Amino acid sequence: MVSVDMISRIRRAYFDEHRQIKEIVRTLSVSRATVRKVVRSGATEFKYERGVQPAPKLGERVAGLVEILEIESKLPRRERRSTQRLFEELRGRGYDGAHDSVHRFAKTWRADQARVPVHAFVPMSFAPGEAYQFDWSHETITLQGLPLMIKAAHMRLSHSRMPFVRAYFRETQELVFDAHDKAFLFYGGVCRRGIYDNMKTAVEAILVGKERQYNRRFLRMCSHHLVEPVACSPASGWEKGQVENQVGNLRDQMFRPKPRVKSLAELNAWLEDQCIAYAKHTRHPEFKDRSIWDVFQDERASLMEWRGPFDGFVEKAVRASTTCLIMADHNRYSVDARAAGQMVLVRSHAERIVVLLGEEVVADHPRQFRRDQIIYDPWHYLPVLMKKPGALRNGAPFKDWELPAGLAGVRAKLKSHVDGDRQFVKVLGAVLDHGLAAVEAACAEALEADIASGDVILTVLARRLQPPLPPSIATPDALRLKIEPTADCARYDSIRKVA
Repeated sequence: MVSVDMISRIRRAYFDEHRQIKEIVRTLSVSRATVRKVVRSGATEFKYERGVQPAPKLGERVAGLVEILEIESKLPRRERRSTQRLFEELRGRGYDGAHDSVHRFAKTWRADQARVPVHAFVPMSFAPGEAYQFDWSHETITLQGLPLMIKAAHMRLSHSRMPFVRAYFRETQELVFDAHDKAFLFYGGVCRRGIYDNMKTAVEAILVGKERQYNRRFLRMCSHHLVEPVACSPASGWEKGQVENQVGNLRDQMFRPKPRVKSLAELNAWLEDQCIAYAKHTRHPEFKDRSIWDVFQDERASLMEWRGPFDGFVEKAVRASTTCLIMADHNRYSVDARAAGQMVLVRSHAERIVVLLGEEVVADHPRQFRRDQIIYDPWHYLPVLMKKPGALRNGAPFKDWELPAGLAGVRAKLKSHVDGDRQFVKVLGAVLDHGLAAVEAACAEALEADIASGDVILTVLARRLQPPLPPSIATPDALRLKIEPTADCARYDSIRKVA
């Protein structure tokens, strides 16, 4: 390769000093072809571009790498592995070359397959505490040994790039609210603007330009946290490119291979730890000498104060059936018997289903996300059971009823009685008047005396309700007799008439 300095000397000798080519060749010790190339081309610099990049160690692995790339090209983009993951797989097959060779080959191969035109974008810059970006992704995990598709809520602070990820079974509106509460609690504060796409749980109608008709409850959530919502243009994911990029990066870091967990709570605790670990070992793209975690620590001072969780729920009016059941989110939940056949309000929270009759709570269940389930609370049916004690044996709500130890012991004792069910229902009915704790204590006392029966337990409860005897009053000294009277029955004989 001819250096720029040599090209300059050849050009001065020929064009300025008007020397012959053979003289320049002899004086500068270069070939005649080089001098002619410099003189005829008019170029001041020559660049060498390698036509074929040699990869001696990758060569024998190219076929296997192409096979992997062809398989993954048929998958959705979010399920394709990064070149780092491909490099690790090849290492497992015996490849001992560098990652650069794998990356360069995969990039060239994918570019040849795609041929997608490149778009130009404007780089964005955000002040500390100014904005966050929110999005959802779909991921696959192994839950209790079975594969499951879950929804992951992603949030990212636009200045520090601090990530937050939380997993859910759905991406309904109440879960959007819960994701914001958990993210703001994780960050220890709130940004002033939130950047979203036009998800249906937030935007009801897209108007002209950036104008949107937001969902009423979504606006209440933003008002609670003092956040100004901003929606992207339709099909313009680059307007929240940071969180879009986060989805791909953290999918590769956290969901490949699939995490194996026993519950979603375990997965979410692990995801928070992984977000912190990622932030601590990843350099900030703008502040090259600092990690994302370091920049986030500085940004915390600029965040608004977190005002506590938003009571985010979706409310729906339904009629309770005569079997004391209501339908919520494709499942049926029991309600208190006094709500049977009446209109009630069902509030679906992120983790609970709460049912109200007027202002009174008539049911509060942990939320189930599997479909076509029936969730009973046997205590809801106690008033009905008092009238129909025979239902205790075959009633669906009472199957596998986990009773407190005292009540369970009494039920086992009464099974040998002919009217055992009726007696036990009588004991259960006492819970309505005396409370579960008092009935449980009475059952324990009866079992200890080995005389467990319905009447005995009710007697124990009644005795416990009796007011205590008043304390005896001590006689003052001034009222005491100085001469105590003596009992002498013979005195009656003295007044007896003798016939």
